[in-house]
Amino acid sequence: MSEPGWWSTPSNPNSGADLPEVPRSFAVPQNTVTNSLPAKYTNNFSQPSRSSRKRKGYIPFNVAVTMAVIAGAIGGVVGNAGSGSLFDSGAKFVSVSNSIERAPDSISALAAKVLPSVVSISTRNGSEGGTGTGFVIRSDGYLLTNNHVVAGVVGGGSLRVSFNDGKTVDGKIVGTDSAYDLAVIKVELKNLTALQFGDSEKVQVGDSVIAIGSPLGLAGTVTSGIISAKNRAVTAGSSTSEGSFINALQTDAAINPGNSGGPLVDKSGAVIGVNSAIATLDSSSSSQTGSIGLGFAIPINQARRTAEQLIKSGKSSHPVIGVSLDTRYSGGGARIAQVLADSPADKAGIVVGDTIVGIDGRAVNTADELIVAVRAKQPGDSVKLLLLANGSKRTVKVTLAASSE
Repeated sequence: MSEPGWWSTPSNPNSGADLPEVPRSFAVPQNTVTNSLPAKYTNNFSQPSRSSRKRKGYIPFNVAVTMAVIAGAIGGVVGNAGSGSLFDSGAKFVSVSNSIERAPDSISALAAKVLPSVVSISTRNGSEGGTGTGFVIRSDGYLLTNNHVVAGVVGGGSLRVSFNDGKTVDGKIVGTDSAYDLAVIKVELKNLTALQFGDSEKVQVGDSVIAIGSPLGLAGTVTSGIISAKNRAVTAGSSTSEGSFINALQTDAAINPGNSGGPLVDKSGAVIGVNSAIATLDSSSSSQTGSIGLGFAIPINQARRTAEQLIKSGKSSHPVIGVSLDTRYSGGGARIAQVLADSPADKAGIVVGDTIVGIDGRAVNTADELIVAVRAKQPGDSVKLLLLANGSKRTVKVTLAASSE
């Protein structure tokens, strides 16, 4: 596309009790964070409105001012010492410049670069409301966020977008995709600074990242960490949307309610993911809440494709193989319960009772893992599926079809 600011490209590509191991994938019931160990995933963490929360205890601003005054007074005494009134040596004190040079790839420098393009999103529909995060993807007013951030106002209500400089405007939903948990909104502003986009396929475990958003309604919050895993099959749901399936980037950067829809950026400041889900512990088994170092982001390559489709037509498509899966099957792999006529699976010779145990050399242990792996592709892509039937294995090639949201 030729529109201004479209997908700009970067110039440079707990202490405590042991926690249970997080399984590779499992679904979360609607409107719940789950009620049993081990850790579960939830993407229902756009922050509830302040009116429904108790006021947090913060240090009052006037205390901070008093501390500054005390520090100033101490500085005056030390300054007098330089005259020899307190010391016989007559020692001279040298002033130090307040200017600090920071490397372009330092966290502070990256935050300064990215923050102007990150927004806080507030929604209100009757007595229900919440906050989340989004970021500018086109200079002519298009923003990307999570579907579950705006799902409550799709059928009506108010949506307000606040920028880092304090400007707040109304936003309009352009399109949503609940399966990928993505949404595009539009504000009537021009000449915005769009964030650069990285290549999530090139991200490696151990790469440094920072997350920016509005956790607990605290806009402009920056946290840092690393990519702690790739291709993490995450399924999640919320009270206002159907389940989403994410072939996620996992990070230990602190992510909390309200970070939803914010950018996960690399050391060049390029976006590599959209922060979307967190793993939490059941409150009945631990007093720990909020971030436990397990956050999940939608890879930007997928988010970019979906956003392009939503902007173009308000709808998006998903790759499919044309089967229904037996969600009760627990023998390992994804058991085929139904094959649609003339579907890619039908044409490839897949039949009811076959069990898919691999895709493109990657093991498939559950139905959710297969769905996540397929949706990480594009319609028209070819995949190799490893099938198990009657104790024997065979490999088939399937060309993925498109199914609209």
